[in-house]
Amino acid sequence: MAIKHNQQIQHNHFRKDWQRRVRVHFDQPGRKTRRRTKRHEKAAKVAPRPVDKLRPVVRCPTIKYNRRVRAGRGFTFAELKEAGIPRKLAPTIGISVDPRRQNLSEESLKANVERLKTYKARLVLFPRKAKSPKSGEASVDEMESQRESGHDDKVKRTQKAFPISNKFTIEEGKIADFESEPAAYRKLRDARSEARLVGKREKRAKAKEEEATAQKK
Repeated sequence: MAIKHNQQIQHNHFRKDWQRRVRVHFDQPGRKTRRRTKRHEKAAKVAPRPVDKLRPVVRCPTIKYNRRVRAGRGFTFAELKEAGIPRKLAPTIGISVDPRRQNLSEESLKANVERLKTYKARLVLFPRKAKSPKSGEASVDEMESQRESGHDDKVKRTQKAFPISNKFTIEEGKIADFESEPAAYRKLRDARSEARLVGKREKRAKAKEEEATAQKK
């Protein structure tokens, strides 16, 4: 119960020296500058490669958000296999890999395979030995043209070059213009009842056959 009237405050703890443990953020502008400088240093260090890796398109979890798509952790082995990229090569050429994720639909598999193929088509892979490039690596002429081209042509961030969009188009019209889909719930119930009554129906059909053969005799 709350204390009423002008009484003494019981068990008052007012000598905690809280001023000594206060954390202030006067260094926020300095930190902002430091983070920006580090980003530029990282971009210069990894150039001409992009700063981030290519990530797949995945659906958000739960019914509330599963209409949206976002960037996932990494591509599955099935997606890499369909795109023709070895799983050990993928992390070395800027593609993130997630060995735990599974493809639960054909749509997501096709979308991510197409994303990988688009990335692969734009990829210019410099060879370790310029004189003897391997298959899939850039030739000497391609390397020279990439070096001569300006910084505007190069991809600095993969997210901007391969964006993930949540835009969708709404088709309007009469109900008669759209084909009605078969009732999925009715199908499930029918399949369940058929599976449940298969033994009884077989027994009934067998009894009828025996009865018919008995009448013929």
